[in-house]
Amino acid sequence: MLTDPISDMLIRIKNAYMAGKNELVLPSSKMKLSIANILKDNRYIYSAEESGDKKRELKIKLLYQGKEPALHEVRRISKPGRRIYAPAGNLPKVMNNYGIAVISTSRGIMTNKEARKLNVGGEVICEIY
Repeated sequence: MLTDPISDMLIRIKNAYMAGKNELVLPSSKMKLSIANILKDNRYIYSAEESGDKKRELKIKLLYQGKEPALHEVRRISKPGRRIYAPAGNLPKVMNNYGIAVISTSRGIMTNKEARKLNVGGEVICEIY
């Protein structure tokens, strides 16, 4: 039984980069797909697409810059046992704004930079750089 599917997704992506894989397949959900699309928009992965009828799967193609992975570190901030929320004025800055934080807001899942522009706060899901 998996208690934290978001953390599982992030660690699978990090492990695939460390193993030098080109793509990975994992179980899909709406939240995982939106986080993967944020990673794609910020050039941490190459693509993310959903497939399958009954058993939905998320296929992620990884992005490398030369031989270096595009994603170096990922940290899960808000966990199922302890949720971390941040108001609009106190959103985290990751690596002096070189990285991103994924925020779940009332307007959907977005990066900390987008949430700051829209002046909304929410649950801090993870930090990526």
